Amino acid sequence: MEFGLQFFPSIGPDEKSARDYFAESLRLVDEADDLGYKSLRIVEHYFRPYGGYSPNPIVFLAAAAMRSRKAQLLTGAVLPVFNNPMKLAGEIGMLDAISGGRLEVGFARAFLPHEFAKFGINVNESRARFDEGIEQIRLLLENETVSHAGRFHTIDNVSSLPRPTQTPRPPFWVAALATAETFEFAGRMGYGVMGIPLGGAQLRSLMQTYREAWRAAGHPGKGRVMLAFHMYCHESREAAADIAREPINKYLQAVVSSASEWEGELNSKDYPNYDKIIAALRAETFETQLTKGCIWVGNPKDIREQIADYVGVVGDFEIASLQANFHNLPYDLASASARLFSREVMPHFS
Repeated sequence: MEFGLQFFPSIGPDEKSARDYFAESLRLVDEADDLGYKSLRIVEHYFRPYGGYSPNPIVFLAAAAMRSRKAQLLTGAVLPVFNNPMKLAGEIGMLDAISGGRLEVGFARAFLPHEFAKFGINVNESRARFDEGIEQIRLLLENETVSHAGRFHTIDNVSSLPRPTQTPRPPFWVAALATAETFEFAGRMGYGVMGIPLGGAQLRSLMQTYREAWRAAGHPGKGRVMLAFHMYCHESREAAADIAREPINKYLQAVVSSASEWEGELNSKDYPNYDKIIAALRAETFETQLTKGCIWVGNPKDIREQIADYVGVVGDFEIASLQANFHNLPYDLASASARLFSREVMPHFS
């Protein structure tokens, strides 16, 4: 298993300025290579404290590429639904060049109602826009000249520049939550899958769907699965829980607040069971997440056991993407946690 750092700003200017958040995040990036974190990842969201400090992952990753010389850089994820594929393809090629070929591109469908509303995008077009966007970006990156008549964007004899540094393009990932079709799509296309820890049996089944689709399509190996975890490591189990509890609870409250506008109203084939997902999220707390193994918090021995237990439930996965400076956790605490995890947890899973 490899370990990476994920940056998911879930904070507003009343708690921490964007300048301070990114200054602290980039200080963690400075340490990544020496501590053995193999990847750096950041999201795309808009307008609200839940993710809103990061409307363009490419910008942060370009800065990160100058601070880390080894780590892979992942968009986790860009949203084709709100972007022109020709613009995204050019930005991807540019960042791949700046980073010396270390970029990996994750794509997601988007799921927050206020983003669709403010961009004036119909939620019932979500999957169609995603499918078309990722395909057009793939064509633009893999081919010198592209023409493609889509439902939402038409590409007429376009050569995307800069050309990707990697051949034929950077690796692709697809963000997936609980829909078997998305896991199957990622496996069939030969893309990695970025998941969120769920109940063990459900995620095990979804990961199996992904692996089977990967093999059935004739791709070598078994694919790559990345799961995201809040992580706080401290010498004291009690101190770890006391420090991490409130920031993680505020993160959970923020995602529910941002996602709940559709609750009881959404009737879309693109988002089946949305109400149930939000209702389940509303019931989650620091304690329930810890019990399920969806967050890794404690002393080094605790976290080693949490990781082993979680793998025992869901099966092996390739990358754990760790949120170390979640919500308003101060830099010194996040840095100490990342260092302790590197020293006393990471070697047991390398």
